Amino acid sequence: MVEATALGARIASGVVVPLIKKLFVADQPGAALVDKPVRIASLVSFSGEKRGVTAKDVEKVAAELVRRALKAAGPIEQPIDADEALAVRNALAHSLGALGTLTIADYEAVALGPGAFADRLRTATDISTYGLSADAELLYDQLLHTASLHILNFFSQRSTFVARQQLAQTQQLARLVQTADILLQRLPSQSSEDAAFESRYATHIAERHGTLTIYGLDAGTGEWPLDTAYLSLEATRERAGPGGSGLPAEQVLAQHDQVLLRGVAGSGKTTLVQWLAVTAASRTYEHGLSHLIGRVPFVLPMRRILRPGADLPIPGNFLEAVACPVAGEQPAGWVERVLRARRGVLLVDGIDEIAGDRRESARRWLRELARTFPGNLWLVTSRPSAVPEQWLTAAGFNELTLSPMSRHDVATFVRRWHHAAGADESTGASLLQSVRTTPELNRLATNPLMCGMLCALHRDRNGFLPQDRKSLYEAALSMLLERRDRERGLEDPGGVRIPYATQIQLLQRLAWWLIRNGRSEMYRTEALHIITQALPSLNLECSAEEVYTSLLLRSGLLREPADGHVDFLHRTFQDYLGSRLAVQELDFDLLLSNADKDQWEDVVLLAVAHARPKEAEQMLRRLVEQGTPRGKLLAAASMPYAAEVAPAVRSFVEVGVRLLVPPGSGAEAEELARAGGELVLSLLPPAADLDDLTARIVVRTAAELGSETAVHFLTQFREHPSMDVQRTLAAAWPRFERELYAREILAHLPRQARVTVRDTDDLRALRAIGGWADIQVVGAYRVEDLTELIVRDRLTRLGLDASHPVEGLAWLSAFPNLKRVHVASEVGEAVAQQAPDRIELITPPPWRS
Repeated sequence: MVEATALGARIASGVVVPLIKKLFVADQPGAALVDKPVRIASLVSFSGEKRGVTAKDVEKVAAELVRRALKAAGPIEQPIDADEALAVRNALAHSLGALGTLTIADYEAVALGPGAFADRLRTATDISTYGLSADAELLYDQLLHTASLHILNFFSQRSTFVARQQLAQTQQLARLVQTADILLQRLPSQSSEDAAFESRYATHIAERHGTLTIYGLDAGTGEWPLDTAYLSLEATRERAGPGGSGLPAEQVLAQHDQVLLRGVAGSGKTTLVQWLAVTAASRTYEHGLSHLIGRVPFVLPMRRILRPGADLPIPGNFLEAVACPVAGEQPAGWVERVLRARRGVLLVDGIDEIAGDRRESARRWLRELARTFPGNLWLVTSRPSAVPEQWLTAAGFNELTLSPMSRHDVATFVRRWHHAAGADESTGASLLQSVRTTPELNRLATNPLMCGMLCALHRDRNGFLPQDRKSLYEAALSMLLERRDRERGLEDPGGVRIPYATQIQLLQRLAWWLIRNGRSEMYRTEALHIITQALPSLNLECSAEEVYTSLLLRSGLLREPADGHVDFLHRTFQDYLGSRLAVQELDFDLLLSNADKDQWEDVVLLAVAHARPKEAEQMLRRLVEQGTPRGKLLAAASMPYAAEVAPAVRSFVEVGVRLLVPPGSGAEAEELARAGGELVLSLLPPAADLDDLTARIVVRTAAELGSETAVHFLTQFREHPSMDVQRTLAAAWPRFERELYAREILAHLPRQARVTVRDTDDLRALRAIGGWADIQVVGAYRVEDLTELIVRDRLTRLGLDASHPVEGLAWLSAFPNLKRVHVASEVGEAVAQQAPDRIELITPPPWRS
């Protein structure tokens, strides 16, 4: 039987709105929007001296709401009988009649929100006198809430005063009305068993994925609420960011049903998966992402669902495969019903974390599921080089890449981190200054993982930071393994005290075993076996079980993702510790024979950092001598990690890389910049010697570096005749220091190339160079900021994420030369008509049902 609580939301706004309007006095012909507060009692049409309708008419409105709700359930699934329907009508009519007794003003009602406003109306009705059953009372409550939502939305639309006074509530009401209509299309009639389980499952998702681990909080690791920790990054359609077509990462499933998203370690792929899962499960729908409304998320980490010797799970076993604690409660066939209704959000995280020989079976599994259950949303994540380009194109997947953090993103993250840690704002400002002025730190601060570590160490070391990746990890491990418990007064945690050096030895044994075996997690019994083998050579008088428990509880590096399984908190620490033992054990042949595998890339880089000078030089030579582009690039990327490199070896590596310059594609440009760093700038050809395509790729290569040196290199391309080159230069702005790049690059470009602005500082930087013609505004904005800071005569094209919730699009008339506006979200017909006729308005089609 369909739940009574679902029925109220299943009445479309097109049905409810005309009924609600009957309760209120009609505006006189020619009346403008009200611009002052109005008492609600003076608005209703069934009270006062000039009554437009009678109490009987209110009963008719209530009766129609009840009838429409019961009709939505269908004739077979009626939750109440005819007598109870009449009682619900009478109770609802009495509550709606209480509108005539309210003394609060319209804007005060909107401030209450639909829930509290419905409670006000409910208090006027003694429900016990109507003899309602539990299902009947649930239906009454839902219908009263639905009516209240549309009443408040009616107030906000008829009054500009209300819209200004209660901006946030007005926006929320508009979203809730849109949500109700989308749910009506997307959410099928459910059995009460399915609906109840879905609610319990949503609660589990919110609890399981609602926090992030942030390095350095409480002098070690801490949990950060996801809603404040999440940082919106950009996903691009091409492997290299500058010049690519970008969109906020959380919007990728609004544009495409099926996405393969690539990103380097620590770039935020898993955080995005968590955010999408929690947002879809939240059922609050305040996020404005209509494509997630009414959907059910399934988080499927590949390392968890693909066990050695086991097949990938069928849908009915999804929850069991990830050890979901409510898996045993799910109704038979529930997952399949969700997927057949096209309501699933399948979040498959970490293709790179399974062995290469299992990835083909994973691809077949993805292809078969997407074909069997079309219309669901899919996000599959992977490190960049784990699978070839177009790996899932045949299955209908679009490939996007998660871009590195821009300078604006880094600044936002650092501010949020210091706020969460209760640290002084000046400490964060000092760190940002260090990152911006130190090339080594600038290269490290490209993803949330590294930024979190920099924040923690900067505070922990009173502003003194390591200048390279190896030293950064060493300092982080010292903070996590040694200083945290000592500084918190925990000298003997869990009854077992393990010295720092011994913890490192044990952890690197576990890490190297995982790397050698192509695994990202191990069974608890395997970890105990490795510890047992190590104990005779360690000065510890305790059992393997006690050592394991101590490492798990106190190191902050290990975790148990499921009962009987253990892994490292982040793959980066696994690679660092494993490479350390590989060098100690002289396993250079094993390292180099696996250098062509993407999951070994960081292991090789960090092994060069751990190696003694002669060992490192031998590794560099052998990488180049492999004769592959990957080997040469890996040698170039490894060189900055070595403590010292003889001039002859350095020259040998540079000659090998020079054969790869200039790169032939955007993907090669990204890889070359990542591998060669600042060295690449000395190898790239000058602008005068290049055709248009090669010039664009060279610009993209230099733009990847985001350094002041790269800005000076790019100045030679400012006058390049190719518009593609100019667009690539303009798109690279977020990677660089704002004012420097605007002054040295943007000020010399044609203003027709599109630039992206994220805040008023970006707008001021553009105004300082005389304005811009084509501007993309990302995120929320204030109309007065745009009209005051954009040079009005310059602007010809404008991109917005959404129309303004109060001002709509009427303010566009302030720009006399504006010809085209692209709005990324759906715009109602009334708002669209506000745009001046001379402007071409481009909006997406209505959301998918």
